[in-house]
Amino acid sequence: MGILLLYVCLYTHPKSVTALFVTDSMAFPAKLEHPTQSGSKMENLTPQPSHVVFLPFPALGHVKPLLKLAELLSHATFHVTFINTEFIHHRLLPSIDLDAFHRRFPNFRFLSIPDGLPTHHPRALEDLLPSIGSATLAALRRLLISDNLGRTTTCIIADGIMPSSAVDVGDEFGIPVLAFRTFSACCTWTNFHLSKLIEEGEVPLQDKDMDKLVTCIPGLENVLRRRDLPSICRVERAGDPILEFFIKEAKAMLRASALILNTCHELEAPMVSKLTSFFSKIYTIGPLHALSTVCINDDRSPLASTTGILWKEDKGCITWLDSRPSESVVFVSFGSIVRFTHEQMLEFWHGLINSGKPFLWVIRPDSIIGEDDNSGKLLMELQERTKGKGFIVNWAPQEQVLDHGAVGGFLTHGGWNSIMESTHAGVPMICWPAKSDQQVNSRFVSEVWRVGLDMKDRCERSVVEKMVRDLMEAKRDEIMKVMGVVAKQAGESVKEGGSSYRNLEALIQDIWSITT
Repeated sequence: MGILLLYVCLYTHPKSVTALFVTDSMAFPAKLEHPTQSGSKMENLTPQPSHVVFLPFPALGHVKPLLKLAELLSHATFHVTFINTEFIHHRLLPSIDLDAFHRRFPNFRFLSIPDGLPTHHPRALEDLLPSIGSATLAALRRLLISDNLGRTTTCIIADGIMPSSAVDVGDEFGIPVLAFRTFSACCTWTNFHLSKLIEEGEVPLQDKDMDKLVTCIPGLENVLRRRDLPSICRVERAGDPILEFFIKEAKAMLRASALILNTCHELEAPMVSKLTSFFSKIYTIGPLHALSTVCINDDRSPLASTTGILWKEDKGCITWLDSRPSESVVFVSFGSIVRFTHEQMLEFWHGLINSGKPFLWVIRPDSIIGEDDNSGKLLMELQERTKGKGFIVNWAPQEQVLDHGAVGGFLTHGGWNSIMESTHAGVPMICWPAKSDQQVNSRFVSEVWRVGLDMKDRCERSVVEKMVRDLMEAKRDEIMKVMGVVAKQAGESVKEGGSSYRNLEALIQDIWSITT
C-alpha cells in the first residue's frame, strides 16, 4: 500500500500493525500495538499528530537529503519543523516557491537558529565546526523551553555530523533522537574507527606511504589504502580540532535511538550489517531523491520542488543535451563546496578538450580560488574557448542531467548525493575526491562496486584525458555491465515493496508508535 494510505490505516485498523525493519537480507518484525488493544474504544480516541523536528548540518549536501526525507514525512501527514541555521535559511527560502510548497506540504514549516558566527563570516568548515554545536544546543533548548516549536515534539531527526547537541537536548526533554547520516554506510563505518586509526599510528597521515593498505578497520582490511581514508585524517597532529570534532560526534551518534541512511541496502549490505553492531535499528531509505519521486507523485506544480537549492539552475543545458548523441557527453560537476586553483582548473579543461568528448561542466562563480577579477576572467576565457566542444553553466539540474540519454559519464567529486543519483541513473563515474567522505566513496566506486574510476590526488591533463577515454571507450563495456545491475537494484529498492520503500514504511510506523 502507499505511504500515505499506510499511515491512515494506522489510525483506522483495529488490529496491531507489524513493521518490517530491513537489514542485510532479513526482515525483522517490530510489533507496534494499536491503542485500541488496551480496551479503549476507537471513537473516544483523539490521536495526537506526530511532530518531527529536523536538524541538518548547514551545507547543501546535508540539507538536500534531509529536506527530501522531511517532505516524505510531511506527505505522510506528520507535522514537520525544519530548522536551518540563519545563513542557510536566508539562502534556501528564495529558491523555493513557498506558496506551491505549502500547498503540497501544509503541515511543514521552516525555522532558523544562529550558527554562532557573525553575519558576514565566510563560514569555512574549520570555523563553523567549533561554533555550531554550542549554538545549536542553546537554540534548541530555547525553542523547547519557550514552546516556540508550537506543539509536542515526537522526535528529532538530527544530522549525523552534529548529533551531540540534539541528543543532549533530547535526554533533557525526554525526546527520542534519530541520527540521519548523509554519508555512505562505508564511510560511516570508517568514521566509527577514527580513534582506532590514531591508536594504530595510521593517523595523522603526514609523511606516510599513502598506498599502504589500512588493516585495522574490520571488514575493510583489503579495501582502503591510507589515501582512501576521510580527508579529516590528513592532519598534522592527532589532536587536530576538526578530527576531534568528528570523533566526538561519532561517539554521540551511538546514543541515538536509530540510524537512518540515504543508501540502497543492496549496494551497501556488508557495511550496513557491520553497523548493526552499533545500532539496533537502521533504516536504509536511499536513493532518497528517487524514493521521493515514487512516493510524492501528485501532479501539482514542479515549482514546489526543492531540487534547485541555494543556486539557480540553468535549464538551457538540457536543450544543449537534446542535440547530442546518446551517451556521448561527459557531465562534470564537483558539488557545492569544492574549489580549484587556476592551475587545477586549466588542467581539467585541457584534459577534457584533449579527450575529444563533448562535456557539460558546472563551474560555480565561487569555484576558482583567487581574486574575483582574475577568477572571473578565467571563467569567461574558458567559456569562450569551450564553444563547439562543450557547455559551461553556473549550476545545473543534476538529477535531470544524469537521467538524460545523452549523458554517458560523470566526472564528480564523489559526494554521496551525487553517487546515489548517478548509480540510480546508471551513469558510470570518474571520482576526483576533495573533502570529507569523498575519499572513501571514490575507493568503493572503483574497487568494490566497480561502477567507475578513482582519480584521487591527481588532476594532470594527461590523467584527465586518459580517465575520460577509459570511461567512455576502453573500459566502458566492463563498467556498464556492472552498472546495469547496480542501477536496477537501486531502481527496484524505491518501488513499492522494495527495500528502501519498506524501510520508509517502517520508519513512519515507528515514529507514529512514539506518539501513541
